[in-house]
Amino acid sequence: MKGLLHRHRDLCERAVDPLEIAAGLEAHGLTDRTAARFRHRDVFSLAEEMYARVPRGGDTPARTEDAPAPRPGGPRAAGVVLAVLPGVLCAAAVVGLRLSDGRPRLIVAAVGVLAVILALGAALRRGPLSSATRSTSAWTCWLVGYALLGDGLLRDAVTGGPDGLPDGSAAGPWPVTVVPVLALALSYAPAVGCAHLFVAGARRKLSSSRGLADFSASVRPLLLGTFALYMGALAALLALTGAALGEPAAHPQALTLGALLLLARLLTVHGHTHAATLVLAATATAEAAALATLFAGRLPGFGLLSAPVEALVAVCGPAGVPTAACGIGAVTLLVHASRRLTRASAHAPTERTP
Repeated sequence: MKGLLHRHRDLCERAVDPLEIAAGLEAHGLTDRTAARFRHRDVFSLAEEMYARVPRGGDTPARTEDAPAPRPGGPRAAGVVLAVLPGVLCAAAVVGLRLSDGRPRLIVAAVGVLAVILALGAALRRGPLSSATRSTSAWTCWLVGYALLGDGLLRDAVTGGPDGLPDGSAAGPWPVTVVPVLALALSYAPAVGCAHLFVAGARRKLSSSRGLADFSASVRPLLLGTFALYMGALAALLALTGAALGEPAAHPQALTLGALLLLARLLTVHGHTHAATLVLAATATAEAAALATLFAGRLPGFGLLSAPVEALVAVCGPAGVPTAACGIGAVTLLVHASRRLTRASAHAPTERTP
């Protein structure tokens, strides 16, 4: 025990409670079987002894109840405003596109995209979806951009187009698909709520569990439940926005993209950035490759390059490409998340912006 305390002394001195030590021990590879060698039934019991045996003196962090009480409703109201702001600004941009034409439409589109990006960046700096890393931002922008412009470009490329640049409408020479992007922007608020439910529920499970296996078994249904809740909210928003704009709801590609982005963000927030970045990059590359092979197939002698994509489009339509790419990525991340986000180390207490 003395050797274990010496190796993890910094962790024990910084810990606010035994739960943080348990999560840290699991992150270092200790299991309930390892804890049995120290005559403890599980890692949680071992962490409690380590927490009790390491002196803290005056360096103990101030308890939550000793801290000044925040103004009621202040941070929470700000968080709610930031969560709904991307969707509100995106809806305003869509209305502006519908009411404008020509050069003003291009200006409205540029201002709307910039406003939504800034609002989303501000929203992602706080709350349960906040993260210090931005390694997935470029791939996320590509995937959302493809949802807006990719299907129209793919449809025209198959038939020999496009014959012009996008004009912001669904009937132009390069059709723009607005419904999935608007629904995704509006779904940011439900995503924040689902992430909060998952984090709060996992912390409660961490407090009541008496073993790592017990904790994982109790958190896995919570993860799947919050994921299903978000998917239901996104499906409803797709139906509402499609009906309001008089356009197809584009459920397959939008649902798979929403699932992919939510899972990638949850993994990033909980410290598993590598897998999220890798899968997002692979998905974006698959979509880009599908477009590239269509245009490369127009070159003499390279017609076979575009055959697979043309066959997929013939069977499933242009939506088949993003649905397949995002769907495979989402399933991969869901399997990975069910292993990683159900570990106690993924929920170690950290200081977050309220």
